Amino acid sequence: METSLQQNRESYYLDEALWNKIRNVLLLVAVVGWAASAYGWAADGYNFYGSYLVNFMFWLTIGWGAAFFVAVQHITTAAWSVTVRRIMENVMITLPVMAFLFIPVAVGIPTLYEWAQPGYFDIEHNPNLQFKALFFSAPLYVARVVTYFFVWSALAVVLYQNSVAQDQGPSEEARRNLRWWSAPGVLVLTATVTMASVDWIMSLDPHWYSTIFGIYVFSGGALAFIALVTLVALALRKAGYLRETITIEHYHDLGKWMFALTVWWAYIAFSQYLLIWYADLPEETVFFKHRMEGTWIYLSALLLVGHFIVPFLALLSRAAKRNLAVLGLTAFWILVIHGMDLHWLILPSVHPHNFHIQWLDVTTFLATGGVFGLAFWRRFRRRAMVPAGDVRLPESLAHHNI
Repeated sequence: METSLQQNRESYYLDEALWNKIRNVLLLVAVVGWAASAYGWAADGYNFYGSYLVNFMFWLTIGWGAAFFVAVQHITTAAWSVTVRRIMENVMITLPVMAFLFIPVAVGIPTLYEWAQPGYFDIEHNPNLQFKALFFSAPLYVARVVTYFFVWSALAVVLYQNSVAQDQGPSEEARRNLRWWSAPGVLVLTATVTMASVDWIMSLDPHWYSTIFGIYVFSGGALAFIALVTLVALALRKAGYLRETITIEHYHDLGKWMFALTVWWAYIAFSQYLLIWYADLPEETVFFKHRMEGTWIYLSALLLVGHFIVPFLALLSRAAKRNLAVLGLTAFWILVIHGMDLHWLILPSVHPHNFHIQWLDVTTFLATGGVFGLAFWRRFRRRAMVPAGDVRLPESLAHHNI
């Protein structure tokens, strides 16, 4: 048994016994989460939909970040990331599953969104609402949802299949396909992510608007994605896998990405606030007004400290980026604060005056996270944990930070 396990670890394949243990835990988490959430939906549908949207967006934004990063690695022909790219690809390939997890959001649209109420857009007395009424009409809304998930799923499947096609050996055709699809894929992904952020989060307050809101959501998801990749790599390392493949040099780079994206998120967040503060328009300032009322102001302060200052200081030094304990704790904190950020974006529309964590937040997190985890880990059952046939793998293994 020990010899077989060692062979699996050296050949980049997950041991069957470990896979069975992971699968059983995630199945239990998913079943308990969905059962409890179903009870919550029946007992308190209003709060269920708000909590579910937060946790659906938590995992979806991480999937967006994965698709963006995988495509960028192929566009730039990056070598450093090859040893961790399969983890990235396994996160990306969860995007088709998210289409099914959207179903409860679709059912809850009349509950969550004011614009879904009959007669909300009074075009006769306010002609300025004509475009919004058309934009949020049922046919166009459904068409956009279908388009989003088709684009994300197609991009994820094409990139994943061409990547695993190289596992048996280098393939010039697969490499060409990966670069060919990645370049336009990044552009289309950015456009659809921006529109989906407007549809599913910004339109919770249909009078408010921000021209950089999509980038704000996208940057938070990208940061959370790198944090998740770091935690998965550390978990595999603790289990004895990829110790010689994902080296301290790769962890250093993951730390640099977490640091850079922390600064980028802060820049976008401040830019959004500054533009709204400077313009001082009622249609824009209402967003921050709601988030400075009641106990929401404490969460606003937490985001300033927790989403920027804490990870910024934790990862500022070179030594911190090469310390696996610091990286792991910081990555975990980033995922927690990403969830808090989504609470801050979504739930003031459900609980206008007070922020609080309720049990449905936990059950919907378990429900969506259990399905996400199963979709992620099952790919390691038959696929290598590293793109073993990629021609850049030797360069990645020899990667060294200056």
